[in-house]
Amino acid sequence: MIPFNRPHLTGREFENVQEAVKAGQLAGNGQFTNRCQRWLEARLGAPRVLLTHSCTAALEMTALLLNLEPGDEVIMPSFTFVSTANAFVLRGAVPVFVDVRPDTLNIDERLVEGAITPRTRAIVVVHYAGVACEMDALLAVAQRHGLPIVEDAAQGLLASYRGRPLGSLGALAAISFHETKNVMCGEGGALVINDPRYAERAEILWEKGTDRSKFSRGQVDKYTWVDIGSSFLPGELTAAVLWAQLEAADNITAHRLGLWQQYYDGAEALLELGIERPTIPDGCTHNAHLFRVLLAPRLNRREVIDELMRRDVNAVFHYVPLHSSPAGRRYGRTATSMTVTDDASSRLLRLPLWVGMGSQTPRQVLTALASAIAMRV
Repeated sequence: MIPFNRPHLTGREFENVQEAVKAGQLAGNGQFTNRCQRWLEARLGAPRVLLTHSCTAALEMTALLLNLEPGDEVIMPSFTFVSTANAFVLRGAVPVFVDVRPDTLNIDERLVEGAITPRTRAIVVVHYAGVACEMDALLAVAQRHGLPIVEDAAQGLLASYRGRPLGSLGALAAISFHETKNVMCGEGGALVINDPRYAERAEILWEKGTDRSKFSRGQVDKYTWVDIGSSFLPGELTAAVLWAQLEAADNITAHRLGLWQQYYDGAEALLELGIERPTIPDGCTHNAHLFRVLLAPRLNRREVIDELMRRDVNAVFHYVPLHSSPAGRRYGRTATSMTVTDDASSRLLRLPLWVGMGSQTPRQVLTALASAIAMRV
């Protein structure tokens, strides 16, 4: 069986865990947390990065930092994971769903301005598959209306837009280190603070609503409860695992890019069967987070997935659109037609891609896919 994903370990993770145990601080915000945060700040060019126990937690922190109130609106794509919307719904805000582009499946920048109302408080962009949204246009819209952009860069580490790292373009950003991501620690995330105005309060929210960070730096003689917050820190063992991954992040990305390119080149032979390959727009450098195809509309995706499984290939779909989900209908609303989102979500197929996969595996997977499709033509 070729699994869809297999978490990759560099070999340094257990050594780091042992070092963290010997240091005697396991609760978080220790040496490995600090190393990871400094690495991310340097690579992203961000004034401040805070590790979190998940990307979901980082997104929830953005909603708190934006001071959202019940009835406020946040524009976002529907083609995304539930955490993108949940973070804002938890503050009483209304997700306003906008359709995606047919090439990248990222939010359609041409539709965003028409979705803005007097209640709009933020624009959330999702860099699907580690491919950047059209940020110049989105930043221009945000500036015209005085709105912050939040980047859901869960899949975007070490990808870029016109030379700028994903996660560095919005006022705030969230990154994921879930085991399905290129660089992972099982569960984990990071809040990226690009607008320094949010930095001090972010530390307070991160430390359960206290000014403990100031106490740790010797800026106050005791710490106390000063704001709302929660326990957003990861444990130090999680950070120790993540540090081993970050040290190898460039090599991991290069390996994945090689596999992605094999898929892309090999899939050319399947175009005549009606599949569509990914599009990487000019100015975007992706990170090979995933390789997906769109099946021809005449094909039943479930049947293709089942046939691939019979051929020992575990391929999967992606995202039931939020606007059509029970919670999406209850808590959000659509501002545009969702034609592209509905179509793409019904035809998208993700193929196995992970470090350690054999060099011939992409060819095996594509051969199995061609056979599975041919049986249904």
